[in-house]
Order: sequence, then structure tokens, then C-alpha cells
Amino acid sequence: MNIQASRLASPHEHVYLGDNHARNERRTWLVIAITAAMMVVEITAGSVFGSIALFADGWHMSTHAGAMLIAALAYRYVRRNAHNARFTFGTGKMGDLAGFASAVVLALIALLIGWESLMRFYSPVAISFREAITVAVVGLIVNLLCAWLLREDHGHHHHGHGHGHPHNHEHHEHHEHGHDHSPAPGLHHGHATDNNLRAAYLHVLADALTSVLAIVALTMGSLYGWNWLDPTMGIVGALVIARWSWSLIRDTGRVLLDYVSEEEDLPEEIRAAIETGSDRITDLHVWQLGPGHLAAILSIRSSDLWSRQPIGQDCRTFTISRI
Repeated sequence: MNIQASRLASPHEHVYLGDNHARNERRTWLVIAITAAMMVVEITAGSVFGSIALFADGWHMSTHAGAMLIAALAYRYVRRNAHNARFTFGTGKMGDLAGFASAVVLALIALLIGWESLMRFYSPVAISFREAITVAVVGLIVNLLCAWLLREDHGHHHHGHGHGHPHNHEHHEHHEHGHDHSPAPGLHHGHATDNNLRAAYLHVLADALTSVLAIVALTMGSLYGWNWLDPTMGIVGALVIARWSWSLIRDTGRVLLDYVSEEEDLPEEIRAAIETGSDRITDLHVWQLGPGHLAAILSIRSSDLWSRQPIGQDCRTFTISRI
């Protein structure tokens, strides 16, 4: 069956981008440019001056630059396909998909750091403390700058969007399927977290953490000869990064699987707003379409179906059918 995209078009748009989508995209590309430049300088300097510390840190930054590239490309893809009618529920979830992929990369980085640290216990290497500390300090400054660029402006956003689809429930007397174009009274979504930006931010933060731990370990090693502290700090850093990775995997995975957080009272709020008189919700699904954008599919059993008015005075259309 060949269906033209124009036939899938809706009379209203399905654009569910985050409020700061354009800003976040620009800043992610800027951070990639800064990280890539620092990476090239470190790898080149390490090769010219024979510094393993510089060389290794340069390649370490390349992994984070690659992960952030996932976020940047996701922003671009979402923006370019925001009006593509083939995406019947919009492209807002692409950021969560990219965040999930970045979280997996972050977990692999934590695993590699932990493994390398364990190997240092069994096969210690000579450390050029002055060079290594210099690299760590410069890396920390660069990462703090990038973290500042990728900071997220937290705020409360009020969005709602319900999509009606037919359900076949034979025990229902009547069904009303709401197609909501604006927020219903009392319904809101709290923090509109951009998990794509959060993933890029965590990669930068992970790099900054390893720099801080390295500075502490190298300083103590140069002063007291505690060389064992360097791999120890590496293991600590790997565990912290793994914890961040798991948190991101959990949160993005929940969005991708349409999980409603315990912090959200949306199903209860929807029921309180709609179940008036004889009206009762018999089937309800709520999920996230993008940062700060929610959708709902619901079926209503009502003995007063034809006289029922939409909630509030906002713009809504209802497809009504008798079963």
C-alpha cells in the first residue's frame, strides 16, 4: 500500500521540541568544537613530546566528543523532521533515544576507566607528575567551560496534547475519544528535562570529574609518593560515572517505554478533571511526546454523551461514537 505523506498530514502540527531546542543544539556543536580542538592539541603534543599522559587524555576526550556528536545529530534530525507527517506523534522522543545511546557509551567509558585503573595496580607505570597535572588542570578548565555552556535552564512548562484513537470495549455504553489541542485546567507537566542535553552534559561532567580526581591523586603522589592513589581515584571515578550512566539509562528508558513517573499525578488529575456527573474513564494512557509535551488516549463511559461539553473553553474536538 502506497500512502502519500500528504494524506497523513493533520490539520494541526505535531511539533514537540523542547523550549530551548535551538539554543541547546548550537551549544552542543560549540562544545564539540572545543572538545575536538583540545583533543587534537593533546594528541599532537603527546606525540611530539612523547607524553603518554597527554596522548591518552586526548583519546579519552575523543570518546566524549563522539558521544556528544550523537546528541548534536539528534538535535539536527529532530529539527529537520519536526514537520514530517510520517512521524505521526512527532520527533520529540528522538532526544531520549539519543540520550539512551549516549548513556550506554558513558557506561562503556566507565568500564574502560575501571579496567585501566585495575591494570595499573598490577602493572604500575612511571608518572611524569608535572606534565600530568598540567594536562589535568587544562582539561578541567575546558570541561568546566563546556559544562557551563551545556547547563539546562530549569523551569516549569505547561503543555498537554491528547490524541484520540478508537478502543473496542464491548462493555461500554458510550465512548468519547478526546483530541486535545491545549492544556486542560489543572493538567501540567513539571520539569521538562531534555535528556539529550543531559547526556551531553554528563559526558562533560564525567571528564571534569576524572580531571579533578587526577589532580588530587597526582598532587598527593608527587608530594608523598602515593602512586597507588592514581589508579584508586580512577576506580572511584569509574563507579561515579557508572552511577550517572545508570541514572540516564533508567530515565530515558522510562520515557521510551511510556512510563509515568511516581512524581507525576497526571492520571489522577485527568480523572479529577473529566469524571464529573455520570462520566467515568474506562481506559486511560498517558505518555511523553517530547520535553514538556504529554499526550493522552482515553475512553469515557457516559450516560449523557451528546450533551457533554469539552472541559474548559479551550480549543478541542471530539470524535464521538456509539458502541
